[in-house]
Amino acid sequence: MNPTTARTTVGIIGGGPAGLLLARLLHRAGVDSVVLERCDRAYVEQRQRAGILEQATVDVLREVGAGERMDHEGLVHHGIELRFDGRAHRIDFPGLACGRSVMVYAQTEVVKDLIALQLAQGGPLLFEAEVSRVTGTDTDSPVIHYRHEGQDRTLACDAVVGCDGFHGVARNVFDGPRVFERTYPYSWLGILADAPPSYDELIYAHSERGFALASMRTPTVSRLYLQVPNGTDPASWSDGQIWDELDFRVATKMNRGAIMQKSVLPMRSFVSEPMRSGSLYLAGDAAHIVPPTGAKGLNLAITDVVVLARALAHRQATGETALLDSYSADSLRRVWRAEHFSYFMTSTLHTAPDQSPFETRLQLAQLDRIASSPHAAAELAENYTGLPLRP
Repeated sequence: MNPTTARTTVGIIGGGPAGLLLARLLHRAGVDSVVLERCDRAYVEQRQRAGILEQATVDVLREVGAGERMDHEGLVHHGIELRFDGRAHRIDFPGLACGRSVMVYAQTEVVKDLIALQLAQGGPLLFEAEVSRVTGTDTDSPVIHYRHEGQDRTLACDAVVGCDGFHGVARNVFDGPRVFERTYPYSWLGILADAPPSYDELIYAHSERGFALASMRTPTVSRLYLQVPNGTDPASWSDGQIWDELDFRVATKMNRGAIMQKSVLPMRSFVSEPMRSGSLYLAGDAAHIVPPTGAKGLNLAITDVVVLARALAHRQATGETALLDSYSADSLRRVWRAEHFSYFMTSTLHTAPDQSPFETRLQLAQLDRIASSPHAAAELAENYTGLPLRP
């Protein structure tokens, strides 16, 4: 056989958490796959992204054998705290969301765990494999064209799954998708600090000077965010200014330490419909992006591939395509629910540049409603911890 050509059942473009988990789920179901990742392993394992895992994400990682280190090092959180208008109100997740909770465990660590499993037990995982195009998606035998180890190669598949993000190749194969998007008039200045958190659970703070989020990576490392104008240069904020502003917005004297990393994260919502084109399927950021306020991005990608893995395994076992045929519609219902929740959290907690006092009072009224109504608090808790997947 020509070494530059190969065949598999499912070709997966992108070796982030979605692509790696999909490969793991398919392997356990007896479905062959190959993962093509354009970056090297070191880069993939260091990409900083989300760190809040929903209950369903935690459960599936345990199910596929990627839960041992997560359960040892991850931090289980049973609630969050809302701070606004001089008040603090805790949202009790288990009490309001049928016992569910979330876990703080960085995406970098999820990726490391899944890579180790894939290399030890799964199918091929090729790093530095640059995909140039996908052809034949209108047939039952699509082909991925890529370059690896200095050679142009092809991978013939029964199905291709694009887990390669917003700027990846897979999304651009679609012919005339419907695109829905919103760009928010503010960004997040995020820092990673060598300082133990000043709090046991995440704090979401609404203030007259903008939003702040107090989070953590480990018991000794804090992950903190400030709302800033779009286009902000992170170097324009000194360490002292950052700590002083966090103290004011969170209304807590923060534990201070060396700031190891500063970055600015733009805020946007994006959905591309449909999530399927013939034998090509999209998952994760290739199909949708949410602002980080609701902690949905990674979790939404995970639920995409859980649903898709079931459908692909079902087709191999039975020859039936009904689950694959409904993948896009089923996923988009869940995507739009997450988009709405993320929009709600973002618009309720942030201060727009041209915001009027009337709009601020509406925000405070909504936050007061959550603090005073178990029904409103339960709606937030259920969405934050993750709505259960349908069977």
